[in-house]
Amino acid sequence: MIEAVTEANLDEYEAFVQSHPKGHFLQSHPWSRLKSDWGWDAFLYRRGDGGIAGSMALLSRKVPGLPFTLCYGCRGPVCDPHDAEAVSALLAAARDLAKKRRAYIVKIAPDLPVDDEQFAALAVAAGFKPAKKTNNFETIQPRFVFRLKTEGRTPEEVLASFHQKWRYNIRLAQRKGVTVRVQGQEALGEFARLMAETGERDGFVVRGQGYFQRMLSAMGQHARLYMVYVNDTAVAGAVAIHYGDKVWYLYGASDTAHRNYMPCYLMQWQMIQWALELGCRLYDFRGVSGFVSEDNPLYGLYRFKKGFNGDFTEFIGEFDLLLRPWVHRLVTRGKRLSVTLRMLPHTLRRKKRQKAKADETAKPSCAQATEE
Repeated sequence: MIEAVTEANLDEYEAFVQSHPKGHFLQSHPWSRLKSDWGWDAFLYRRGDGGIAGSMALLSRKVPGLPFTLCYGCRGPVCDPHDAEAVSALLAAARDLAKKRRAYIVKIAPDLPVDDEQFAALAVAAGFKPAKKTNNFETIQPRFVFRLKTEGRTPEEVLASFHQKWRYNIRLAQRKGVTVRVQGQEALGEFARLMAETGERDGFVVRGQGYFQRMLSAMGQHARLYMVYVNDTAVAGAVAIHYGDKVWYLYGASDTAHRNYMPCYLMQWQMIQWALELGCRLYDFRGVSGFVSEDNPLYGLYRFKKGFNGDFTEFIGEFDLLLRPWVHRLVTRGKRLSVTLRMLPHTLRRKKRQKAKADETAKPSCAQATEE
């Protein structure tokens, strides 16, 4: 039986999602408070005895300029993915909601490995189709992550499992006097500054201070802002989320001037220790590229996270229930144009830096000039 989540059963819903192995903060009600410009609907699936066997939360957002919406169930449904009755009921409920919300598409991205053919068959039977596979960050949520098993392990055991160079860098940061502190919203200005510098350096669009302020408020005790200092100067920072049996490294930033202090290595170790203190099952480093090559500009991110010896995990990806194909085509084209325009300043600055570097390389050095 499907039951809509209301104020009356919201606590029951949250308790179920937090306790389930497939529970995820993106399926939580606190996360919906951050997405205030989205609608939020959730369902419970109950067996005949009244026990909860599954749940599903969907965010819905109106397409600008059109009378249609996108429905998005990220990391849902939360249930045994091979329970045909529960999966079918929850996906059918998502379809019914989509019709009420005039959705052109229902998109889900389950917390499942890529080889889960049994769930894929259930989703296809419900009318969903696998979206095109990607290697980098083209999807709303990353398809590739590193996940570190923390359950039943001591800090000493986890630290010993890191790559030798990573352990050295953690100790080096400590010797250099680097400190990591859990801060409140008073440090968000510093964090936003570091995010802006990181985005400029690495060529991606970043969130502003207001977004992170809303995130810390919405997630409450589930969120922590970690800040890293060298002589009281903020040199790196991260937002971590704890929900259920997992901790996620959600956002991170660092300056360029203090990279030789290895602040991000010590910061990761502090966040991993939070997962250990809480008795969590997993610490999730979040997204990396699935295209593992030194020629890939994202290889540095992959290498950094790999050194902590987590498991390289490929998710099953997105599944789409396409209700109005022509709207989907229109929105897809609009998104491509929007991304291009948003990235244009970064693209132009990057090309300018590359040209300046090439021009500098082409100039003879002092030694060369003397020899000539």
